[in-house]
Amino acid sequence: MKNLNTERGFTLIELMVVLVIIGILAVLIVPNVLDRADDARVTAAKTDIANLTQALKLYKLDNQRYPGAEQGLLALVAKPTAGQIPVTWRPYIDKLPQDPWGKPYQYLNPGIKGEIDVMSFGADGVPGGEGKNADIGSWQ
Repeated sequence: MKNLNTERGFTLIELMVVLVIIGILAVLIVPNVLDRADDARVTAAKTDIANLTQALKLYKLDNQRYPGAEQGLLALVAKPTAGQIPVTWRPYIDKLPQDPWGKPYQYLNPGIKGEIDVMSFGADGVPGGEGKNADIGSWQ
């Protein structure tokens, strides 16, 4: 009778080949996935800014003017107590969103690029920048 070895397993070479292939795939895929997170944050910021801009337009429709700079975006959530107090105020949004990087959206009245500007300063939180640090605004 022949002694049949029924135990089978992977050799060290086979395991090393699989690990090298997984490493190569990770090097190719991970940078693309990380860039997508930044793209998603920019898209979320653009959507929030569009929603805030629409709420500001409704505010203007009801009150014949945009909230003043001293009232800011908070005028969309709570009735202003400073500046020109609107007579026909109502809540325009439930709560003020933060930008995807956890900072408040900026509001300028009068705006630099339009009648009003709503913007996020991007990932770095300071004006200017490029790529993920670029400003995102209602003028885009």
